[in-house]
Amino acid sequence: MIVFRYLSREVLTTLAAVSGVLLLIIMSGRFIKYLAQAAAGQLDPGVLFMIMGYRLPGFVVLILPLGMFLGILLAYGRMYLDSEMAVLSATGVSDRKILGYTQGPALLVALLVAWLSLWVAPAGVLKTQQLFNEQDAMTEFDTLAAGRFQSLGSGQRVTYAGGLSDDRTELETIFIAESTGSGEDASVGVLVAESGRQQMNADGSRYLVLQNGFRYDGRPGAADFRTIEYDAYGVLLPKPEVVTEVTDREAMPSTQLLGSADLKNRAELQWRLAIPLLVPIVAFFAVPLARVNPRQGRFLKLLPAIILYMAYLGLLVTARGWMEAGKTPAALGLWWVHGLFLIVGVTLNFRALTAPSAPAGGRHAAA
Repeated sequence: MIVFRYLSREVLTTLAAVSGVLLLIIMSGRFIKYLAQAAAGQLDPGVLFMIMGYRLPGFVVLILPLGMFLGILLAYGRMYLDSEMAVLSATGVSDRKILGYTQGPALLVALLVAWLSLWVAPAGVLKTQQLFNEQDAMTEFDTLAAGRFQSLGSGQRVTYAGGLSDDRTELETIFIAESTGSGEDASVGVLVAESGRQQMNADGSRYLVLQNGFRYDGRPGAADFRTIEYDAYGVLLPKPEVVTEVTDREAMPSTQLLGSADLKNRAELQWRLAIPLLVPIVAFFAVPLARVNPRQGRFLKLLPAIILYMAYLGLLVTARGWMEAGKTPAALGLWWVHGLFLIVGVTLNFRALTAPSAPAGGRHAAA
């Protein structure tokens, strides 16, 4: 048990460090994407951290198997360099025992990944989709920020307001530029006003009523611009599209996928089961890949090991696509990929699995 606890601690400590770094990189990239959408007025800045929190379990599901794989490679590689593995071998801890000891933390991580993959991550995706639906139903005034140019309407309209009231109905120092058409038919309309307010009509239509300003219309590069001065000018605002239904398969509960006959739904369920199953298999063939000569360095086999892992994950993604397209039967699904790499693991561990057990006192015990 001392050896088992030591190996588990080394692997799990390295796993936590590697997974933390990978999670920070992925979360930072995704946060920058959402931040850009918030800056463009497509998202409310107040929901950014909520979205990141809901997406966190889905990121962890993909990171933990890779973290487990790299954790074994780095932890055991260090132990080989420091001759700790040689000491364990001399005291009767065979390669077969190390394989068994490694499966302990691997199964623990697999259970955690299964819980996240089957229940927590889909619930997080559902909450995220509901937040995005709420954001799509918001008007321009709900996401408008004072003192900043914001691109709205797929980049066709740029809006600026120098001041904004607390209830977001009164604006000051307004600039609106809207482009229509393309090529030679492209035209630009520019509105400037001292102030404006949002007006709701009984039929549900919304107007932005501008006061004391100018309107400029024309084609870029031409001199035939039209100028209109006004005291009050009403701009019809588009009605937001309200969508309440969530159709993303990643957001569907696993129990709902279980009884579905749709191939894409069944492929989604097998994918959620495949990721936890990935963990003990990669831990199985990571042990022999971590074995290095002290003179070679601990990173000698790291690159080929990562290529092998990426091939495993890539085949799973490909098998999922084939299953969704109906190219492979649902009964075969993604399971053949696990079987293939299990054979790879058995091949890499053949010597350890077929070697005779060491004497009770160790491999070098007296006869």
